[in-house]
Amino acid sequence: MKMTFAEKLLARKAGRPSAVAGEIVEIRPDVALTHDNTAAIYQTFKKIGVSRVFDPGMHAVTLDHAAPAPTTEHAQNHKEVRAFVQEQGIRDFFEVGRGICHQVLVEEGLSLPGEFMVGADSHTPHAGLMGCFAVGVGRTEMAAVWATGQIWIRVPESLRITVNGRLQPGVTAKDLALRVIGELGADGGDYMSVEWHGEGVLGLPLHERAVLPNMMAEMGCKNSYIPPDDTVFKYLEGRARRAYEPVHPDPGARYAVSHDVDAVSVEPMVAKPHTVDNVVPLSEVEGTKIDQAFLGTCTNGRSEDIAIAAEVVRGHRVAVRFIVIPASSEEYLKALRAGHVLALIEAGAIFESPGCGPCMGNHLGVPAPGEVTISSANRNFRGRMGTRESDIYLASPAVVAASAVAGRIVHPREILARAKGA
Repeated sequence: MKMTFAEKLLARKAGRPSAVAGEIVEIRPDVALTHDNTAAIYQTFKKIGVSRVFDPGMHAVTLDHAAPAPTTEHAQNHKEVRAFVQEQGIRDFFEVGRGICHQVLVEEGLSLPGEFMVGADSHTPHAGLMGCFAVGVGRTEMAAVWATGQIWIRVPESLRITVNGRLQPGVTAKDLALRVIGELGADGGDYMSVEWHGEGVLGLPLHERAVLPNMMAEMGCKNSYIPPDDTVFKYLEGRARRAYEPVHPDPGARYAVSHDVDAVSVEPMVAKPHTVDNVVPLSEVEGTKIDQAFLGTCTNGRSEDIAIAAEVVRGHRVAVRFIVIPASSEEYLKALRAGHVLALIEAGAIFESPGCGPCMGNHLGVPAPGEVTISSANRNFRGRMGTRESDIYLASPAVVAASAVAGRIVHPREILARAKGA
């Protein structure tokens, strides 16, 4: 029987020879991810009547969504999370400033090929970057996992996206992700396992690949996956917490939907307010006035993204607030040592500590009513950044940085041309 990635991995984890879409299987997760919501989940957990988690070694806990704590309420929440971690003997706890959970778990060697992860966060499919089956679950469901060490899951249908050829210079994985979401719609991957294939994906470096499974949460996917290769295996050398066994789909497996993309035809894209699938070419929104630019999040907050922004702004001063938040302390240090942080600060950018920041609408860049933000994040629905009466445009790091300099949405070549002219 030829199986997709989801069918093959879930069959293996369920101890079965095979599985097909639509079947129910019971799995013991390798990793259970929670963040600031750990304290709330603990309240539900206690109502079950269990005092100890099934396996402390299964847990990975970060403080990242409102970090550092912007209010007394958030500080109390963090205090309760720390107490829970200590009480339960959980080893993999990552404090304020370590970074966003999805990025941190990759760096810490906890997102591994061929493993099964559950996370109480909708962007948990991010771990598919490493060839992991990673699925977001609700708080009640996570409390049950804590208590039993098990979860049941319906084997999802699979959507195969094949990217033929290579992206043009200046076009990024963010543009590719937005293009696909615009074509298939915000519900185009509902409860599906999204597999990425083709030269246009496997030819990308890891920091670019990460954008693709991350953004598939905006298309309703159950999980998203990129076949692990030597690039992944080399990255995991010295990082992987345990031995792992990659899973690849069988040639000839049957997919519910197949979608092909010509990489050469992809251009810089922008998602307009107030849905992620409201996608247009950059040229259609050029000139739109902005009040704020935000570079960061688990989607585009890595050192390479910061380096691109530094290249664009070098020699200029930003015209609007430009907030930069690295995805993790590791990425922050890389950007700092390379001089990218200095270049951005000299241009007038503002750096904040690693975490989610305004992407969750908690702090560190909440817009005022009527203001317009261009962001490298993954969502732009009303109120996402904390203010319903504001507009959010989504774009690549280079477009975000160029727009910060211009005070309006522009193609990066406009700002880079200015520097050459000077």
